[in-house]
Amino acid sequence: MKKYLIRYKPFLLFLGKFLLTYLVLTFVYESYLNQFDAGKFEVDRFTQLVAKQTKNTMLFFNCDANIAPNTKEPAINLFYNHKHMARIIEGCNGLSVIILFISFVVAFSGKTRATILFIVGGSLMIHVLNVFRIGLLSILLYYFPSSEHVLHGVLFPLFIYGVVFLLWIIWVNKFSKYAAKNSKS
Repeated sequence: MKKYLIRYKPFLLFLGKFLLTYLVLTFVYESYLNQFDAGKFEVDRFTQLVAKQTKNTMLFFNCDANIAPNTKEPAINLFYNHKHMARIIEGCNGLSVIILFISFVVAFSGKTRATILFIVGGSLMIHVLNVFRIGLLSILLYYFPSSEHVLHGVLFPLFIYGVVFLLWIIWVNKFSKYAAKNSKS
């Protein structure tokens, strides 16, 4: 048994760091969300921020966009050309994707400064791309309503998770301790 623990130590350390980081960040996030009363349709502040930034981004590109609180559930309604196109809920704010991203980077940590900078930069990139994703999705649904499943259920998740995957590849190959070991060989 000891032989296997030694042999698989790098994998077990990766797994332990990943799970610990993921569980701690998820606990912190859930604690944050518990401050808001879903029964009263309260929307967390980060989801509100994402909705406002989506509207402002669409307005910047001369789109007729507006947002309003949803009166039937904890969500923000997004309107494009005066038509309700999306309801932005907590799951749309991108924080769960960012938590996953951070957990992986920490698990494959590199130098402290590089790790922090990559986490901050990658998280900001994911956030900005998520805001654009919501706006673009709303516009595309306006013109192609019958394609909702493909757009919302396939293309846009593939895009956002694809970006996260590419960031992970860059991290592992350029900045992690693993990359440093391989560059010395």
